[in-house]
Amino acid sequence: MTDVFHIDVPYTDGPLAVIALSGEFDITTAPAVRSRALDLIAAGHPDLVADLTGVTFCDSSGLGALIGIWRCAKDAEGSLTLAAIPERLGRLLSVTGMDTFLPAYTSTEAALVARRGNRSTAGKPLTRATGFANSPGTAQRHGRARGA
Repeated sequence: MTDVFHIDVPYTDGPLAVIALSGEFDITTAPAVRSRALDLIAAGHPDLVADLTGVTFCDSSGLGALIGIWRCAKDAEGSLTLAAIPERLGRLLSVTGMDTFLPAYTSTEAALVARRGNRSTAGKPLTRATGFANSPGTAQRHGRARGA
């Protein structure tokens, strides 16, 4: 059985926007995520925070979408920051080396503080050395999209 997938944009402020995902991020849902993120970039929000708290599954299509979003944000002089990454996705990012390109934070709030430039209260991004989240509600980052 497939989890119902939702894409929400709970926060925008100038160049910054949060895109919150929940459910299975796979071949059937990745195109919608990529499209919504690119719409946000085109609307003047090139600095994206992807809140992955509710993601229950992510396959290579989801990873590909994140990489494509990261590339498009970078081309628009923006960024993609990941928050609340599930453990399995964190391992996938580590194995593919994408964890070196996509900063990851334990929460959306920490990612927003970091994106605003106030890193003193946000903490350090998660890395291979510090490890990725291993329980629900903790944050991490991931990304990749084909054709971008």
